[in-house]
Amino acid sequence: MENLNKKIKLNPNFQFQWEDKQNCYVLLYPEGMVQLNQSAGEILALCTGENDDKSINKILCEKFEVEDLTQDIQSFLEEAKNRNWICYE
Repeated sequence: MENLNKKIKLNPNFQFQWEDKQNCYVLLYPEGMVQLNQSAGEILALCTGENDDKSINKILCEKFEVEDLTQDIQSFLEEAKNRNWICYE
């Protein structure tokens, strides 16, 4: 993955928020909405422009008391980048 260790932020064309009616995180954009599963929501919540893939891994491993989520996080970030949900700085 070419963007390792770069800061990650949400694409400004999307709005990330918790949706009570859907009981999940969503991404809003002019054409509609994407419902996110818990894992995607947890990762995107950390895409603030202050974290890179390693810091996201560290934060989520501590939060969920697991050893390593690198593969899962990198796979999701690659998919999110392909869908233009995130940008790298």
